[in-house]
Amino acid sequence: MKYGFRKPSLKKRIAARTSIKRHIVHRAGLKMPRGYGWLRNPKRAAYNKVYNKTTFDIFKVIKKLFK
Repeated sequence: MKYGFRKPSLKKRIAARTSIKRHIVHRAGLKMPRGYGWLRNPKRAAYNKVYNKTTFDIFKVIKKLFK
């Protein structure tokens, strides 16, 4: 498990926004309500919860500094 700040990746950021699978799921209306990740994939939901509590985004830190 990673601790500290996340290393930003422009390639991954663009890939997440332009994914064909994402567009198909969103257009078909197959999105689950927020918080239902535990039902769909409990293992991934548990990992993401820990990951998001132990790491932070460097861009959010910079944003707070210049606010």
